[in-house]
This record gives sequence, C-alpha cells and structure tokens, in this order.
Amino acid sequence: MRKRILITGGAGFLGSHLCERLLNMGNEVICLDNYFSGSKQNIAHLLTNPYFELVRHDVTVPYYAEVDEIYNLACPASPIHYQKNPIKTIKTSVMGAINMLGLAKRVKAKILQASTSEVYGDPKVHPQPEGYWGNVNPIGPRACYDEGKRCAETLFTSYHVQNGVDIRIARIFNTYGPKMSLTDGRVISNFIVQALSNKDITIYGDGNQTRSFMYVDDLIDALILLMESKSDIHFPINIGSTQEYKMIDLAKKIIQLTGSESKIVFKPQVEDDPKQRKPDTSLTQKVLPTWSPKISLDEGLTRTIEYFRQEIERQG
Repeated sequence: MRKRILITGGAGFLGSHLCERLLNMGNEVICLDNYFSGSKQNIAHLLTNPYFELVRHDVTVPYYAEVDEIYNLACPASPIHYQKNPIKTIKTSVMGAINMLGLAKRVKAKILQASTSEVYGDPKVHPQPEGYWGNVNPIGPRACYDEGKRCAETLFTSYHVQNGVDIRIARIFNTYGPKMSLTDGRVISNFIVQALSNKDITIYGDGNQTRSFMYVDDLIDALILLMESKSDIHFPINIGSTQEYKMIDLAKKIIQLTGSESKIVFKPQVEDDPKQRKPDTSLTQKVLPTWSPKISLDEGLTRTIEYFRQEIERQG
C-alpha cells in the first residue's frame, strides 16, 4: 500500500537519496528543505514525478500534513556548515525535533530521527556501543551539532515514553557518496576534490586518527529497514561500517584511485576532533539481522570520485 512519507532535509545529501529510494518503492514523498545546506539540484530530477512534492520550509517553524511516516534528517551535518551559524544549527536540531514530534503525535505517524555518532564526542571507549554516554565538550566549536543531536534524542525518547509516539533513532556514522557537496568540508569530499585538482591533500593531525566509512546506499537500506521494523526499537542504534581506516591510509587510497599527483601535507589537529570513530554494531545485528554494509570502500570511492569528477567539470 502506498504510504505518504515526509522527509525533512530532503534536498540534502542523505535526504535526496532517501527521497529517490522511497519513490522508487511506490510511496508518496513530501520533501521539506530550506536549502541551508541542501540543494535543489539534488532532487530536480524527481520534480516530474506526480508522487513527489517539494516544499521550501524551515523545520524550526511548525509544519502540518497528513502523513504515515516522518524521516527527520534536517540539520547541517558537516563542520563547515554547522559552525557557520551555530545558533541556527542547534535550533534546527531541537526545535525541528519538537515540531516533527508534535506532528507525529497529532497524526499518529511513525518517526525516525537521523542522529549521529557525534553524540559520542571524542570517545574514551572504542568501538562505541549505544550504552556509552560519550565525551562531549558542551561549549566547544562542535557543541552546537553534538549537543543539539543529543537533545533531540532526549526529546524523541520523552515523546515515546510520555505520549506513546512510535520512534526510531539511528546514530549514523561517517557516510559518503554521490550528491555530497564539493564544499562539504568532510574528509572524503575534501580529499577527493584536492586529489582531482592535483592540490595538496590536507590532513589535520598526524594522520593516525581513524574513521569507519559507509557508502550512502548501505545507509539508506538501514534507515528504511529500521523504519519498517515491526519490533519495538524505541532506542538508539548505531548504523555504520566496522571497517576502520587511518586518515593517512585514506588519503593514499584516494590518490591511487584518482591517479593524482597530490602530495600529503599535515596541519595542526582541529579542536575536539575525535581521534577514533567506529561503531559497536552488536545491537544493530540483533535488531536488523538482515542488514550489513555491502559496498566496499574501494567500490564506493570509485563511484564517488566519478560523481565529483563530473561535478567539477559541470561547475567548470
């Protein structure tokens, strides 16, 4: 049966992939975005679909619609974007959650929160399980995003406990793929753009800090499975790859895959930047037993590099 699904942040990197996938599954999709960090170009090819509706709207303002499901993805997710206007960032996370939870309560919709591995801060536990409370600087340069997402998780949990709202919370670890912005500021997009331009690849720190990278298609699979799950998964679960890579190794791999002549240069460590980041997925395997990341880093990077190459040529 066709569902009516609302996606906030639907013109962003993750949201645009989710819009496309849910439409292809035969659903009706309402895409909400204010284009603070999203782009209409990401969803322009969907505008001719009669079951797709694009609404320019800011989630800090209430929105009303009859829907069956809500994916709350609205919030700038890269440091360059969320640090540009930290007050706006935390308002988007907190007020956006309040408005979408209020809507879900009124229309009895199931609602999923796109949370983040950033709730763990610079972790002292590795890998990070959902029961770890994190190590977050509440007044640091990343706090507007980290604490905003932590507060949103509190709001989602409280709306479930107090009002019976059917919630899902996905703690998303580093994700990459086509439709990332050229000026995204995150490590994979930075490295690829620098490599394709034969510019120095910049590593902040000694290059030994680690991340686990998941291709966007694998994330979308997980979000939809989590939303569709009949189980009472009213608690956060980690969504991410358990394959861990050092920044120095990632840079070398991207230089190899692009055939770049770039050199690697090192700059001082960024304040509060996590030294290690990898999910403990034991709980994920229990609640989503059919899911695991399928796209290897080499395959995902190859697809992403080709997208970035075309974008650089297009923007010329």
